[in-house]
Amino acid sequence: MTTHTVSPTVDTAQELAAFLRTRRERLDPRDFGLPSRRQARRTPGLRREEVAELAGVSVDYVVRLEQARGLRPSAEVLEALARALRLGSDERAYLFDLARQRARHIDDPATTAAPPLARLVADLSPMPAMVMNHRTDILAWNDGMARLLLDFDTLPPERRNAMWLCLMHPRTRDLYVDRDRVLREGVAHLRAAWAAHPDDRVLAGLIAQFTSHVDGFAHWWAEQDVKGNGRGSKEIRHPDVGPVSVHYEVLTPTQDADQRLMICRPADERSEAAFGRLGAR
Repeated sequence: MTTHTVSPTVDTAQELAAFLRTRRERLDPRDFGLPSRRQARRTPGLRREEVAELAGVSVDYVVRLEQARGLRPSAEVLEALARALRLGSDERAYLFDLARQRARHIDDPATTAAPPLARLVADLSPMPAMVMNHRTDILAWNDGMARLLLDFDTLPPERRNAMWLCLMHPRTRDLYVDRDRVLREGVAHLRAAWAAHPDDRVLAGLIAQFTSHVDGFAHWWAEQDVKGNGRGSKEIRHPDVGPVSVHYEVLTPTQDADQRLMICRPADERSEAAFGRLGAR
C-alpha cells in the first residue's frame, strides 16, 4: 500500500507543479479540436506544448513549472494558464493561492465565534445553524443543529471539527447517504484551505491524521480536487426521524473572514415534517 504524507506546511512549488500536471492530464484533446492520437500519447490529457500554445507561454516555462523549479508566475501568466486548463472558479483561486498572487490570510485562525455571529446562530433556531473556521472547527451551534447532527456539547473541544466527525466519529461517519461525495467535497475544501493558510500547522496536523487513519483519504487528497463548499445538499439517515434531505448555505461575514456561517433548511415536504419532529423533541 502506498503511503502519502503531508508536510507540516505547504511546499507551494511542489503543490503548484502537481496541480498543473493533474489538471493538464484531465483534459481531453478532442475538446480543443486536437486529434486524440491515443497511440502517440504516452500520458493522458494535453501535452505540455499544447498547454503552452494555448496559454501563450514557452514550452520550457511549462516544463519548469511542472518540475517545481522555483518559478513565480505573474498574475497575467496564471490567468492564461487558468484559461488554457479550463479551471473552475475554485480551482483558479487555488492556483492563485499557491502562486502567492492573492492577499494572504495574516490573521490568526478563529477559535471562538464572534459574539454577533453566535447570537445570530441562536436566533436562527429551530433552523439548524453553526459557525466554523477554515479548518471546519465548529465554533458555535444552535439546538437545531445539535438535533440534526450531534450534541456537540458532549464532545471535547478538540473533537468539534466537522471533517473529523464525518470521517471518524462512530455516529456521524455513517450519517450521510452519499458519504463518498460528502467526503470528497470535504477533502476538496480542506485542500483549498491548506493552500490559503500555508503556515497553519494545526490544519496540516489534522490532514496528516486523516491521511494516516482514514481509508481512502490519501487517495482523495492525491486527486488534487479543490472546491469551496458554499452551498449544496445532503441526504441524511437520521436515527430518530428517518431520511432527511437538507439544503445548506455557507456565508462568510466580511468582518470575520475566517468564520463561516452554515444554515440548513429542509429540501422537501417530507424533510420539513422531519424538521418539525426534531424541533418537538
